[in-house]
Amino acid sequence: MTALILLTGIVLLGASVQWLTGMGFALVAVPALILLLGPAEGVALANCAAGAISVVGLAGGWRRVRPAAMVPLCAAAACTVPAGTWLTRQLPPPLLLLTMGALVTAAVLLVMRGARLPALRGRGGALTAGAVGGFMNSAAGVGGPPISLYALNAGWTVREFVPNAQFYGVVVNAFSVTANGVPGLGAAKWTAVAASMVAGGVIGRSVGDRLPDHHARRLVLLLALTGGVTAVAKGLWTL
Repeated sequence: MTALILLTGIVLLGASVQWLTGMGFALVAVPALILLLGPAEGVALANCAAGAISVVGLAGGWRRVRPAAMVPLCAAAACTVPAGTWLTRQLPPPLLLLTMGALVTAAVLLVMRGARLPALRGRGGALTAGAVGGFMNSAAGVGGPPISLYALNAGWTVREFVPNAQFYGVVVNAFSVTANGVPGLGAAKWTAVAASMVAGGVIGRSVGDRLPDHHARRLVLLLALTGGVTAVAKGLWTL
């Protein structure tokens, strides 16, 4: 029962953040999900949930998707998703937990710094960001930060970024679910996940009307950083 309550709370928080900022479910939820369900199941659930939320979110903004940027991003991600899945199946659980926590922590710190990297500009930048994002998404459930950095270096506004991030989320999570599979949750847990995602959407949209974008972004990054550091600490403790 405790596990079910924790799962409900994690998904509710992640879904609220996703609807509030346009992305962030995985950043916030993955560290907690891998601590609760284990690395493989936690990443698989994050892929499923983030992909479903992106599908719904994209419905109203698909006309603003930029094919010229999204095609190389998604094509590169498709090439590296299998490598991320392979990695998760090779590492022992403590080392995998440590790796995932480190990836989340490093990605959040780069985004918080607003890193300006020449390698993330133009067509080459799209290929680089897509490849890194695809690998991270299938290995650790967190593929958004490289896309955020690409958008930052491309000078996209928030309005331009959100629908493209959702499109990328649909595609890369579809690849990741195909590679990683669907988590083996029981009916009660799936019901709780679905209900939490709906409730999170309602909460996220409601709060989004009142909370300034920069405060919402800071909250997401701080929650993600806390989760990443916690996962690293547990990985080190269990080695």
